[in-house]
Amino acid sequence: MIVGIIGSGGREHAICHSLIKSPKIQKIFCFPGNAGTAELAENIEIDINNFNELKLFILKHKIDLIIVGPEKPLVDGIVDFLEKNDIKVFGPNRIAAQLEGSKIFTKKLCKKYNIPTAKFGVFQNLIDAQKFLSNVNFPIVVKADNLASGKGVYICNNLKFACDAVKEIFDGKFGKAENILIEEFLEGEEMSYFIITDGITVKRFETAQDHKRINEGDLGKNTGGMGAYSPSRLINDELDKKILNKIIHPTLKGIKSLGSEYRGFLYAGLMIVKNEPYLIEYNVRMGDPECQTIIPKLKTDLLDIFLSCCEKKLKNIKIEWSNKKSICVVLCSKGYPDKFKKKIPIQNLDLIKLDKEDYLFHAGTIKVDNKILSSGGRVLNFVTLSDKFLDAREKIHKNLDKLNWKEGYFRKDIGFKVIDQ
Repeated sequence: MIVGIIGSGGREHAICHSLIKSPKIQKIFCFPGNAGTAELAENIEIDINNFNELKLFILKHKIDLIIVGPEKPLVDGIVDFLEKNDIKVFGPNRIAAQLEGSKIFTKKLCKKYNIPTAKFGVFQNLIDAQKFLSNVNFPIVVKADNLASGKGVYICNNLKFACDAVKEIFDGKFGKAENILIEEFLEGEEMSYFIITDGITVKRFETAQDHKRINEGDLGKNTGGMGAYSPSRLINDELDKKILNKIIHPTLKGIKSLGSEYRGFLYAGLMIVKNEPYLIEYNVRMGDPECQTIIPKLKTDLLDIFLSCCEKKLKNIKIEWSNKKSICVVLCSKGYPDKFKKKIPIQNLDLIKLDKEDYLFHAGTIKVDNKILSSGGRVLNFVTLSDKFLDAREKIHKNLDKLNWKEGYFRKDIGFKVIDQ
């Protein structure tokens, strides 16, 4: 088979790395890919927002299956477009993708189907939002309604911070803002919970915990993700059933009530409070860096899983996992998540010797004249599987020390809650 992967991050490199092991795959195209995928597939420089251009390339090169990695094409309806052109594609359609495309859409669905979530209010302008904030208890959470690459969430401890956050969103930091979401702060511990579904069958696709804050101790600004570990320390059989029965199944029922169905990965960002799950948000694709943490643990052929999902035969697939623990540490450009330099050479990559359970997934990288250069805020993902989280993290740190990239930084405490407590 010939497969195409849309996206250029660590998630897409991890997917590509897993797919290339399938004996059924003849060739992989990545749109546009990165320096890591270039070693496994053919990268194609193309505008992934130009669906017609993508369609023409797919038909010309007889690509059998398209896998959509990032959220924006999904929210913009790429699945609907490709399916209308008889192209097999893995991912949710435009209606289902609104679960990530609009936080307010998801909140209203939660209210209708009694899905446990934080209490919330929706505001259309700066004055009403700030007036509301002047009468609340802090901390409070302020969210951009639309896509914000994981950065449109503000946990505010005082009125000034909250008002500044509201102003930033309405001023267009994350694109045009017609609405803003303000919700109560839930005291608990976060967990990332993944499922895959073909619209009929639902199967769990592991758990993880990501670290979004820039500084150690989970402090500072939000980023797209500084690292992750899998499995979550919180998961147990009782909690698993609660998540499925109180959150996942009612959500899928809600999508069906809109005349659609959900197919693909669904990522529930949860807050666990005394073993009770509350939905924080949905992502309609694998998380990044959670995907890089989870996929190396997968024993089943990933291509078979994707195909069974597209063909509504997921019930026939047994998804098997390694019992190993997994940690991912993200190496970022200095200055991220604010301003940072690009096209900085990354030397010493040849000094990194990966063992069987070590992985190095590229994210913001490009290859120019046989040199690897940085091209984004999150640059490389170091992943290790081990029987113990501590051993995995220590091995990653040794590899990061060997790389010794002076223009980057990383958090040294990824997984601290499962390692230090």
